[in-house]
Amino acid sequence: MNGAPEQGPETCTITPEDNSDVVIVGAGLAGAAVALSLPETLRVTLLVKDTLPVCASQHAQGGIAAVLSADDSLEQHMEDTLDAGAGLCRPEAVRHIVGLGPESLAWLCNLGVEFSCDEDGHLHLTREGGHSKRRIAHAGDASGRAIMAALNQRLRMRGNIQVREHMLALDVCIAPNGSGVSGLVAYDQQAGGHILLRAPHVVLAAGGLGRLYSRTSNPPGATGDGIAMAWRAGAAVCGLEFIQFHPTCLIQEGAPAFLISEAMRGEGAWLTLADGERFMSRHDPRGELAPRDIVSRAIEHEMQKNGLANVYLDISHRGHAFIEKHFPVILERCLGYGIDIRREPIPVAPAAHYSCGGVETDLLGRSNIPGLYAVGESGCTGLHGANRLASNSLLECVAVGRALGAYLGASSRRLAPRAQDAPRAWVPSVGEADPASLRVELLDLMDRAAGLLRHGAALERAANQIHQWRAQLAHGVRKTASLREAYELRNLLDTAALVVQAALARTVSCGLHQRMD
Repeated sequence: MNGAPEQGPETCTITPEDNSDVVIVGAGLAGAAVALSLPETLRVTLLVKDTLPVCASQHAQGGIAAVLSADDSLEQHMEDTLDAGAGLCRPEAVRHIVGLGPESLAWLCNLGVEFSCDEDGHLHLTREGGHSKRRIAHAGDASGRAIMAALNQRLRMRGNIQVREHMLALDVCIAPNGSGVSGLVAYDQQAGGHILLRAPHVVLAAGGLGRLYSRTSNPPGATGDGIAMAWRAGAAVCGLEFIQFHPTCLIQEGAPAFLISEAMRGEGAWLTLADGERFMSRHDPRGELAPRDIVSRAIEHEMQKNGLANVYLDISHRGHAFIEKHFPVILERCLGYGIDIRREPIPVAPAAHYSCGGVETDLLGRSNIPGLYAVGESGCTGLHGANRLASNSLLECVAVGRALGAYLGASSRRLAPRAQDAPRAWVPSVGEADPASLRVELLDLMDRAAGLLRHGAALERAANQIHQWRAQLAHGVRKTASLREAYELRNLLDTAALVVQAALARTVSCGLHQRMD
């Protein structure tokens, strides 16, 4: 894709701040793993878009995949990962990251994360779609919350880590001689000013792009910021056509999108139509335990064929005690919307959940720009290929995050700064664009053109429309629009253009990318 339309002539005053050795954008599991793996001799600035607990990792229900039982093996976990990835995984990435599963889990346990155990005190392992064995270590059905609570406490204790909340990262600064990263420009949402954070190393751990779609399990801040910033700086991106839609998101009037854990199907829940008929056997011999892309398309097919707004997920046959023990958070949340999962099925439909693509990196999270790194959902190591296997994402966050922290900390002395250029920050001029209404239109367009089922002609029209909206934004926004609205829309439009371009370029169906033409 060609560069973004010229983003207006206006610049603003940027206040330089003290140098850091490493700036990390995002404090989910990937960002926290990097920060906590760096030596305390390095000065670390951790930027949080909202407040520290707000991230996609916080909402993870399933857990972390690792080979931990005698009847499992590295080869079986690899085979399941490669099968789910539809032949597009990087085998060396799969072997390396899957091999770090037990070590990654041990690291989390050492930091105080309490995973669920059975009656004998051993880790309780559950099974999720696409896995041939029980290998998911979890903390009830709120694994993300338990993991991030422990890690956030550790972050607060580290004197070398400065946590900056309400900071919206805008653009990566590149040294004038092209030698690599020299810092990052951010917008302080509380003070209302723009700041320059000087650092020779910038880690993008800003999460995914689920807010490109009207129905998503992602938090409000998942607007593709890390991917868009890296691309504008000249970083290579890959795999962005592969957007994973989680099969089972709560669909209830008045309720926000709420993900119903894959572990529920792993523990025997059925997918049914309104009359109780199970349908997954018509689509895959593995039934409810097929990989996510297959289950999502099966649900979409049944909804379209029968003119339905949703299907149902039913675990009531497992009994009250089992449900109360294994799914207390889902039970409580659903009760809040008048649904008792012990007695009745849950109305569900697919929702945008995870980007398998992102900034192209190696197994240390290094991009093609010296000093610029991407980890977690912002990056793409090649582990997931065309479809992520359930619970491999938390594993990747820890494995790659720790490896990058060790790499950056290999020298005990502070990291050498690069030459500085006069930084620029785009500030929208006053114009006609209304970010709020454009965003609604963008979501509708992406739902229709780049959702679960795609067609070349619709993608072409989408590409043209997104180009027009990007140009419109460049000419200015209404006075009433907030800067955050404008900045997030800029990132969403840039990322949407990349997703559509990738979907157009891949003319055959593969994994999560289904071309109906």
